[in-house]
Amino acid sequence: MSIGEPVLWQWLALLQHELLLFAGVFFLVGALDDLAVDAAWLWLRARGRAVTPRRSRASLAHRDLAGPAAVLIPAWHEAAVIGQTIRHLLETWPQDTLRLYVGCYRNDPATIGAAIAAAHGDPRFRLVIHGREGPTTKADCLNRLFAALTLDEERTQQRFAMLVFHDAEDMVDAGALGLLDETIAGGADFVQLPVEPLVPHHRGWLARHIGAHYCEEFAEAHGKALVVRDALGAGLPGAGVGCAASRRALDWLVARQGGETGAALPFASDSLTEDYELGLAIAAEGGRCRFVRARDNDGSLIATRAFFPHRFDTVVRQKARWVLGIALQGWDRVGWAGGVSEYWMRFRDRRGPLTALVLLVGYALVLLTALMGLMIAFGFAEPPPLTPLLVAVLAANGAAFAWRIAMRFAFTAREYGVAEGVWAVLRLPLANVIAIIAGRRAVFAYARTLRGTAAAWDKTDHDAHPTNAGKLGPARP
Repeated sequence: MSIGEPVLWQWLALLQHELLLFAGVFFLVGALDDLAVDAAWLWLRARGRAVTPRRSRASLAHRDLAGPAAVLIPAWHEAAVIGQTIRHLLETWPQDTLRLYVGCYRNDPATIGAAIAAAHGDPRFRLVIHGREGPTTKADCLNRLFAALTLDEERTQQRFAMLVFHDAEDMVDAGALGLLDETIAGGADFVQLPVEPLVPHHRGWLARHIGAHYCEEFAEAHGKALVVRDALGAGLPGAGVGCAASRRALDWLVARQGGETGAALPFASDSLTEDYELGLAIAAEGGRCRFVRARDNDGSLIATRAFFPHRFDTVVRQKARWVLGIALQGWDRVGWAGGVSEYWMRFRDRRGPLTALVLLVGYALVLLTALMGLMIAFGFAEPPPLTPLLVAVLAANGAAFAWRIAMRFAFTAREYGVAEGVWAVLRLPLANVIAIIAGRRAVFAYARTLRGTAAAWDKTDHDAHPTNAGKLGPARP
């Protein structure tokens, strides 16, 4: 063994110790945050407040609406799916007082043609063509739809009771519109229903699991985290799909936005996460926000369903956009407000970049530890001792990780079955790698916005719709 080797080993051991301490402490902070949500959910469950009620989907589907409802769908380059979405929505929601507004761009004739063909002359359908070249932003397209909606209100002298928001690739649930209307009529100003990503069984093996990793994320987020958030009375972030706002809440947003920009429109056109901001802004104006989770008598969730991205690059782009808009721009745009529960939930929303950094350190530690293990195995050095503090931190993280795996399995298995619950655990490394790369991309994108780069609709491409390319799995109680 040369003289330089002990020095190298000492540096490696020191680096390992410091990285272990850094990653261990921050992993533990995140674990305690998650455990607090788990404990709150278990307490609510024990009190009967987190039990998902049963509702008849058929009864909700034919429920007379308390007032006219407008569904807003912004679309850019969605010719592959917009037709199926429009056709299925108009067939699934038969109420005469429903109006469907689909926003397209003048330089996107394929989407315009697909939308017109799918509507089959249904008088409830409204095609709105943006006067600007696309894409702008989703928020800007929604503003154009809102302008068309208000013009119709002036012409008919009748205001809508609620506005429902969806994306071009969504498959709506037959019971969703009735449930949203019932909740808004009951006094809520913003309502979010669960979102249920579908497993893309029609894809190849790798693409299937890349697309399916959204399943476990939404199963926990919409089966537990938003349930806790609703119970705490904190502002609810919108998912942009399967959500609705009362008409008066949009008036509040118009007044709020007009006070800042002078425009009588509800959304900031430069926002990349107008859906996330929607619920929080309504809560900030004093509106009542609700997360409503219900099952049909057959056990299936009343939820919005869709296929999520299945290519690694498109998943990273989408996740980076979420991190950029929620964690980074959200800090600027939404800020910090409210009581302890509101601060806690906004802290959770903004963990993304720090989580990506800690995960990166964790994987670097795996490589470093493997290298040091090889050196020990070949007799070049002795294992470095661990301090009692580090042993305690590692033990606590190990226990927290085991609990996290159990919760991920349980929530995924409840909605998708035991096999998919096992896959949810096995997909953890994939989800972590995506989070690391997306976090890095988001930070660099945020730096570009600080230099004055204009926001753009960095949307996800869709080529398959649930009504054509997949079947729902077996219902889970």
